[in-house]
Order: sequence, then C-alpha cells, then structure tokens
Amino acid sequence: MRPTIEWRQDRVIMIDQRKLPGEEVYVECADHEQVAQAIETMVIRGAPAIGVAAAYGIVLGVMGWPDDSQREERFVRVYRRLEETRPTARNLFWALEQMRDVFAANRTSSDLAGLQRALLDRAQAIEQEDLEMCRRIGGWGKALVQGGQTILTHCNAGGLATAGYGTALGVVRAAFAEHPDILVYADETRPLLQGARLTCWELERDGIPVVLITDNMAGHLMQKNEISLVLTGADRIARNGDTANKIGTYAVAVLARENGIPFYVAAPMNTIDFSLTGGDQIPIEERHPDEVRKVGDCLIAPPQVRVRNPAFDVTPARFVTAIITERGIVYPPFEDSLEALRRSS
Repeated sequence: MRPTIEWRQDRVIMIDQRKLPGEEVYVECADHEQVAQAIETMVIRGAPAIGVAAAYGIVLGVMGWPDDSQREERFVRVYRRLEETRPTARNLFWALEQMRDVFAANRTSSDLAGLQRALLDRAQAIEQEDLEMCRRIGGWGKALVQGGQTILTHCNAGGLATAGYGTALGVVRAAFAEHPDILVYADETRPLLQGARLTCWELERDGIPVVLITDNMAGHLMQKNEISLVLTGADRIARNGDTANKIGTYAVAVLARENGIPFYVAAPMNTIDFSLTGGDQIPIEERHPDEVRKVGDCLIAPPQVRVRNPAFDVTPARFVTAIITERGIVYPPFEDSLEALRRSS
C-alpha cells in the first residue's frame, strides 16, 4: 500500500477510504477545493490525516498565484474554505494554524516562490512529525498491553487515520511486535463501518489477529470477560480530559467502567484543545441522513424517515483510565497531568 496521503508532482495523492476494503483506489487533488471536498466526503478521514491533508491544501491554494499585492485576501479565502470542512477534529485547525504562521512570516517577501517553498516545507514536516508522533505513542502505549490480552477498538485510528502507523492501532502494532498472541476485537462502527472496512483491513494486512463484532456485541463480550482493555483514538480532547471520538465511543466507555475494564485513549498532543475547559464545548458534526439510511448504496430504511447522524460523541474524563500521547502516558486528574505534559515540552 502506498502512503495514506502524500505530495507528489504538485499534487496531493490520497487513498480513497470510501472504497475500502473492496478497492484500493487513489485520488489526486490538484487544488485546494478538491482537497476540501475530499475531507468533506470522507475520501480521507481521521483527525491527524485530515490535518495533513489541510496543510497540503494550503500549499495547493497558493500555487499559481500572480505575483501581486492580493496575497492576504487570497490566503484568507483558501484558509477559510479548508477550515469549514469538518468542525470537530482539533488536528485540522492545528495544522491550518501552523500554515498560517508560515504565511504570516513570509507574506511580505518579494519572493513568491520562496513563500510557496516555505509552505510546502512546513506541510511535509507536519506529515513527517505525525508519523513520528504515532510511533512514539505506540512505544509508550505498548507497556499497557500484556501477552495474551484482547483489545477492543472502536472506529479506525490506524495508518489510514494518520500519516501512517496510527494512534490506537500504533499501540496495537507496537504491542503485537512484543506479544504476537494478542487479539483485537474491532467494533464495526456504524454508520460508515470504519471498524469493519478499515481497521480489519489494516490489521489483516499486518497479520495481526482480529475479530469483527457488531457495535452492540461489545457489552456481552465484556460481561463474559472476553475483553481485557479498550483502546480508541480521539478527534479532540478538552483540557480536563473529556474526549470526542467516533459516535458510540461513549457507550463503549460506560460499558468498560461497568465491567472494570481499562479504557485508554491514544492521541498526539495536537489533538488536545487547551482552550476548552470541558467536552460540552467541543463542536459535534452532524452528517447527511443517508449515511444512516444506507449501507453503501443499499437503502436499509424508508427513504424519507427522519434521521439523526452526529458523527462524534464525548466521553467524560471520569471514564478514561489514561491518555497515551507521544510525550508519555497521563492519568487523572487530567487537567493537571495534561497541563504538566504541555509545560514539559
């Protein structure tokens, strides 16, 4: 498999995650509008991955500019278009802010090509940094997994959701290298089945044992002592440890608490939004009703039935056993431990 996302010959190339596992198809984006549409339509998804995509979208947005005095206005239009694609994932906004800082430092330069090079350099650095952060998350998190254990995952927090390797699946990969007898249970993750389509696809390709279950089977398996720990990613974490992740994560966390099972969140520091005091301030995206009415192209409900389709929910910090970052593992109270970790950089 080629990388999830890459810059090649003035194009952004990304695997079309809507087509998996049936087809391995790659999409080429030649301008920032195509990148924005790819993010909106879930060609690419996963908080770190869409952050990388947005950074490259900025680069495409400044390519071909005339060398005139309208740079500021043009940049704002490109920035805002990418900013409005999806509201929940903190990594998207973090990456755009990084690109905005580079633009601000170079906007008065008479060398337009130099500005474009500086933006491309930063976007490529964001991609590489994400890959390195995921490997460090895996390095820290593997200590939480013992041989013979079973891990429940929800949604996809693997290489497809990042620049490569993954957050939650990064921990799984690192743990599997030392404990090849671990087993992963993957929730299917309705409505778009990222667990069934993407997590199972990734793990099978890596030779990591995986069992697919429907979302409503998790509680039964926990009750039967068949789950050792839960491991998820995150799209945004408030400074108190409240965590937004794929819809259904909150229910899994409650079930884990009821059954005395550790619930771990794996995410890089740029997923943590220190400006938010709690999870009630995290914006929750509502997506198109047809994602619930259909599975793929197959209608499974009356075509006009009313639908609610929040893409994420918030797991309160009291249900989170620990948060695994590239800088280390932190435990409650998260408002203190996360702030200490930030100050340690």
